[in-house]
Amino acid sequence: MFIIYFLTFLLVSNTMQAQINGGRNQGLDAKQQHIVPIATFTAKGDLPQLNQTLHKALDAGLTINEAKEVLVHLYAYCGFPRSLQGIKTLMAVVDARKTKGIIDKVGKGATPVSDSGSKYERGKKVLESLTGRPETSPKTGYAAFSPEIEIFLKEHLFADLFTRDIISYADREIATISALINLGGVEPMMQSHMGIALNIGITEAGLMQIISLIDAHGGKKEAEVAKQVLAIVINSRKK
Repeated sequence: MFIIYFLTFLLVSNTMQAQINGGRNQGLDAKQQHIVPIATFTAKGDLPQLNQTLHKALDAGLTINEAKEVLVHLYAYCGFPRSLQGIKTLMAVVDARKTKGIIDKVGKGATPVSDSGSKYERGKKVLESLTGRPETSPKTGYAAFSPEIEIFLKEHLFADLFTRDIISYADREIATISALINLGGVEPMMQSHMGIALNIGITEAGLMQIISLIDAHGGKKEAEVAKQVLAIVINSRKK
């Protein structure tokens, strides 16, 4: 089994650039490429680099609300301290640009949710659409041990956050995976979210590009771990 994983890992490494630059699978679009470093430096708490990254993202056409939504989304994975510091950094960037006469596009807000039903059920449906699996099995693991956290996940993360349509599900998964790679020590969750990403249309080339961008932004060690996790995900889907 180890040999299979290792060979798949080598294949991922050797074909990464070829697939990104001209393979049949498409990578990330221009906006999504900016989400990766925003999530990377937010997770690391590297505010000077985040400041520069946000300037580049806004220059490239990311709206203020899109950048802000990425930072809001990340609190579910990095915690409020990292998210709030990121939001404060965005505020400073927007103000600094205004003083230079740069008026960035605010962008659309979230569409109000019209579903008045159970938030838990709504969140469950969102999760099912992400994983492609029905949520009908008896609760196991953390969900059985701590049912309250399972409720919070369904009602808040998936019902409250994911239904905010300022950015797409794919954008949210790109931000999530980028943050998890940089947090370190959360490989099982990283593997789960890579599987979700593939399920909702992010290609293998797109996941490889996330890893490549993190490597290019100083996360060589983190990128190497992510390559190994991606190799396991790709191999498991071939069975």
